[in-house]
Amino acid sequence: MRHKRLGRKLGVTTKHRRSMLRNMVTDFLRHEKIKTTDTRAKELRRLSEKMITLAKEGSLHSRRKAAEIIRDKTVLKKLFEEIAQKFKDRPGGYTRVIKLGYRRGDNAPISLIELVAEELKPKAKKRAKKKEDKPKAERTKVVATKSRKKEAAEDLGLIDKEKESESQIKRSDVEATVDTGEDLNNVKTQAKELGESVKADASQPKEVSETEMKTSEEPMAEASTEEEKKSE
Repeated sequence: MRHKRLGRKLGVTTKHRRSMLRNMVTDFLRHEKIKTTDTRAKELRRLSEKMITLAKEGSLHSRRKAAEIIRDKTVLKKLFEEIAQKFKDRPGGYTRVIKLGYRRGDNAPISLIELVAEELKPKAKKRAKKKEDKPKAERTKVVATKSRKKEAAEDLGLIDKEKESESQIKRSDVEATVDTGEDLNNVKTQAKELGESVKADASQPKEVSETEMKTSEEPMAEASTEEEKKSE
């Protein structure tokens, strides 16, 4: 099993691989780009980005750690003074690998590895926009465009003219009520007054007329005379 076995062997011994990557890193940081095979470019990217992170720290310990791999003093000075300042605000991704095709002869895939030259632009956070009420002028424009579309549909026979006339009448009534500017508060107060008056009428006792009293007393008198006759 291949657990925690990082890196590529590249078909050479360990000493050869280490010395080869040292030379490639120094040349890469000197010229800021290099052309090599895909597998070697991927290994070179891992090591070169570690060197740049050490240079961004800028301490004496990090300089000594980088000097173990980069043996050229001029390249080491360039790394800590120029390249580290260039990628000061970038959290990672200092290099770029571009595939160029295949090499003539052995048909090996070739890539170009280079330092990123573009500045890092922070991404702006997207905020939810609040829905704003449209002005009246825009509403009238929308109504006008809808009416034109409906006219075109009528010409094609897609919409009945009678239904459209009814909808236009309803819309005109609504617009008239909006234009008059009637306050809903006034309407509510009038409705409350009417409700209070109805409750007051219901609470008052009804006056009974004399004719109604007489008509109600007559059947009672007849019932009493019949009971007296039966008792006799």
